Amino acid sequence: MVETLNLWLALGLGTGLSPIAPGTVGSLLGVPVAWWLLGRPLSRQAWVIALLLVLAVPVCHFASLQFAGSDHGGIVADEIVAFPLAVIGLRALRHPLGMALAFAVYRVFDGLKPPPIHLAERVSGGFGIVLGDTVAAIAAWLVVAAGLFVWQRYRARGSGAI
Repeated sequence: MVETLNLWLALGLGTGLSPIAPGTVGSLLGVPVAWWLLGRPLSRQAWVIALLLVLAVPVCHFASLQFAGSDHGGIVADEIVAFPLAVIGLRALRHPLGMALAFAVYRVFDGLKPPPIHLAERVSGGFGIVLGDTVAAIAAWLVVAAGLFVWQRYRARGSGAI
């Protein structure tokens, strides 16, 4: 029973079983979590995200054992809990277009796995599974935050403000 519940959580309530882009489909469950968190104080966002990431480690680890110790593509709990980190503190992203952009940037980093993301995924077990997505979310946050900063500066200049 516990193994079945753990596997169900790791598979993102079944979203990780999608025949097409299971990581992306599973990550979609992180969007409402991120949306909800952005309405909270930054400290609460950080605590909730940290707790979710820590809890995801054993969930992903024990699920991977059912797949011969591999980071099976259907294990998406890591993507779900890491995505909110890609938008932490960026309240402007509560706009649907902003959230969609952040989601797309996160999925690109998670899918392409440029350095150092691919190095993080070399760590074994649940920690490695979650670490790779955490690094992808941090990279996405950096890109999205920089883009948001530039956009806000451009918009402010366009309205006559400095």
